[in-house]
Amino acid sequence: MMSKEKLNRINYLSKKSKAEGLTVEEKEEQKKLRTEYLQNMRQSFKNQISTLTVIDPEGNDVTPDKVKKLRKK
Repeated sequence: MMSKEKLNRINYLSKKSKAEGLTVEEKEEQKKLRTEYLQNMRQSFKNQISTLTVIDPEGNDVTPDKVKKLRKK
């Protein structure tokens, strides 16, 4: 999970970009922070999916094979 300071920085750079524009250094920083944020979000989503178990109304485990493979990794 990203720190609150990094999230605040992402938001600040976004607002500044819309209001007045960013310097080259700020654009690079923004790109780096966004990439890190997306990696964290994807990993978090994978973790949530890997704990998922799907049970049909008859009580059978019908969890997709892709999810089962994620658990084994």
